[in-house]
Amino acid sequence: MNNTLEVDVIGRRVEVNGERATVRFSGTVPPVAGLWLGVEWDNPERGKHDGSHEGTVYFKCRHPTGGSFIRPNKVNFGVDFLTALKNRYVLEDGSEEGGKAHTVTFGNKPVETIGFDSVKKWQSQLSKLQEISLENCAVNSAGDKEEIAKVCPNIRELNMSKNLLTSWDEVVHIAHQLEHLETLNLSENKFKFPSGPPSVIGTFSTLKILVLNHTGITWAELLQCASGWPVLEELYLKANDICISERPTDVLQMVKILDLSVNRLIDENQLFLIGHLPRLEQLILSDIGISAIHFPDAGIGCKTSMFPALQYLVVNDNQISQWSFINELDKLQSLHSLSCMRNPLTEEGKKESSRQLIIAKIGQLKTLNRCEILPEERRGAELDYRKNFGNEWKKAGGHQDPEKNRPSEEFLAAHPRYELLCLKYGAPEDGELKTQQPLLLKNQLLTLKIKFPNQLDQKDIEKQLPEFMTIQKVKGLLSRLLKVPVSKLLLSYETPKVSCPAKHEVMLSSPQYDVTNFSLYNTDSKRRPYISVVCV
Repeated sequence: MNNTLEVDVIGRRVEVNGERATVRFSGTVPPVAGLWLGVEWDNPERGKHDGSHEGTVYFKCRHPTGGSFIRPNKVNFGVDFLTALKNRYVLEDGSEEGGKAHTVTFGNKPVETIGFDSVKKWQSQLSKLQEISLENCAVNSAGDKEEIAKVCPNIRELNMSKNLLTSWDEVVHIAHQLEHLETLNLSENKFKFPSGPPSVIGTFSTLKILVLNHTGITWAELLQCASGWPVLEELYLKANDICISERPTDVLQMVKILDLSVNRLIDENQLFLIGHLPRLEQLILSDIGISAIHFPDAGIGCKTSMFPALQYLVVNDNQISQWSFINELDKLQSLHSLSCMRNPLTEEGKKESSRQLIIAKIGQLKTLNRCEILPEERRGAELDYRKNFGNEWKKAGGHQDPEKNRPSEEFLAAHPRYELLCLKYGAPEDGELKTQQPLLLKNQLLTLKIKFPNQLDQKDIEKQLPEFMTIQKVKGLLSRLLKVPVSKLLLSYETPKVSCPAKHEVMLSSPQYDVTNFSLYNTDSKRRPYISVVCV
């Protein structure tokens, strides 16, 4: 561009050597002669000042090093949609015997055409495209009216991230010509959003997935635009400094996936404003700084009416340090999957124990941190939880006799599922809760009776095993004892507890689990726990 500008450039998006910025000033900057553009960089580390020069404020930046002065001829103001499309899906001339050859590249797929019909064939190929990426192609506008609809009317997925779009109106002008558009990625475009309702009705009537990461959109602007997205199912709003200011009543009602990651102004009260979205199944809240949550409409052991369809919750990289946060998640009606990595509660050194506690505290959970929770892992976690907090339960008024069982409100608030686990497995007995000296080897041994139900000539065997002996090593011991290959052994454990409402038999099939994972513990000699061994 020349050093003289014929149009108003303030607010225009530009690109300089691969970095994007917004023009905030146009004019002279004495004592140096000539025209300058003052720009605010998207990357504040790229600049040198805040818009001031030698004591004079020419424009303002949000960051003290976010601004620079650039000569106009160094600035790229971008191109329209179809120019970018033709630059990306390029037409190259070449020579070939018998005529002129043209190679058209569609993404990574070259298409060669020959002769006078090459342009028509090229246009025919463009009209068939359904997925287009114009990422980082300096797109600044829709271009000539209705030309996009003539050239590529069948686009369903469009990536226009990292471009130079100045206003949401330009997005509307592009999308209005794409009547089949289902997926639109506009990440890292810093355009101006409208303050009123959409001017063109039906523009996004087929849009299901919208990505607006790093766009600077506010919650109020989002709700204004959302009235034009009637069938939207996935909405990604990462890193926008969003503050949820009001409840979406007539919009976003079809949304199933909502990503609010890296919006550090969001707290639990703001989350409650979106708590009644009827179809929301996945909520991503990574790195928003949240540390606490409490559903005021649900008491101990009850389910909240908020987030009725929520199945998958992500709260990675937050400040969660209290178990009360996990207790509250058990109140969600439909929660099946949770990702809670890189929080103080699950920091290095606590991963294994915290996983077991989370499983015990959230009864309906099926996946934790992307790992499936198998039935035997759940059983082990719940039995360990019931045992480990048994003494605390008794001190708080808990009792094996239901008539005398009166645990305090304080205990129930800290352990809301404990009573349910007692109903499921029976109340913990004194033999389980006896305090031992862990440094003495004799206090770390379990005395187990080993039976052989399909070998009548084989007598029962009693063995003392370390409580942290794995199932794999137990099988190795029995293999040597019985002279039977490990692969031929099937082990199961049946609890002898008379307080259990029904007979519980568990296959000991996880080789790396300790025997304590299955809540094997010493009891009195009359009711010694036993392992059944079947040779197959």
